[in-house]
Amino acid sequence: MILEFILTIIAFICALYGVMVLLAGSGTSFYMVWLFLAIICFCLAVMHHFDIWSHIPKWIHVALHIVAGVSIAVVLVLNMMIMTTFHAEGQEKLDYIVVLGAQVRDFGPSIVLKLRLKKATQYLIENPDTICIVSGGQGANEPEAEGTAMKKYLVEQGIEESRILVEDRSKNTAENLEYSASLLDKENDAVGIVTNNFHVRRAVGLAKKQGYKNVCGIAADSSRRFLPNNMLRECFGLIKDFVLK
Repeated sequence: MILEFILTIIAFICALYGVMVLLAGSGTSFYMVWLFLAIICFCLAVMHHFDIWSHIPKWIHVALHIVAGVSIAVVLVLNMMIMTTFHAEGQEKLDYIVVLGAQVRDFGPSIVLKLRLKKATQYLIENPDTICIVSGGQGANEPEAEGTAMKKYLVEQGIEESRILVEDRSKNTAENLEYSASLLDKENDAVGIVTNNFHVRRAVGLAKKQGYKNVCGIAADSSRRFLPNNMLRECFGLIKDFVLK
């Protein structure tokens, strides 16, 4: 009974959280991972209640336990890796900073993007010779290109328009960095990647993979409500980058 209760509670929490992520309108379908986890936990609770589990061959028990154990261990290790760059401040007097795009809504930058822009604004004020590249194209559910919206925001914060370069074609992090590279010298320029804390590790890793020689991360804050979702999503992203290496 205790195990059934725990599994049911976990299923309920995962389902509720998945719906919350869906309603946030982030533009991705990652919320389905939480709904999938909810279904798995609920099915396990049902199997335990009706004693179905005991009729399954032992080798399947062992295989499932191994898969579950390895999956949990991988997620824990990747989360520890992600957290090593959670408070990255970058270097002073960089030649360029690249602000990675995120969701733009009808009223302007989303909370996630606004946090990146606030960090970029702070850095640009403290380092008046640094040039800023705002990177991001227009998604199907966005009113304008992310790069364009980001430039408007920075200008409103008092950053000189001449210090802001716009890259407005990219659709993901890899393209952010690839297309931004055409606006700088990735072999010689010192570059800072501005993104949310949970995303710094992966973004800097991709930049190095693409040939940025002198690159560092600059971590912006993130929404605590959606941090579990973002951290888990980054785990999948790191795995994908490793497989495609």
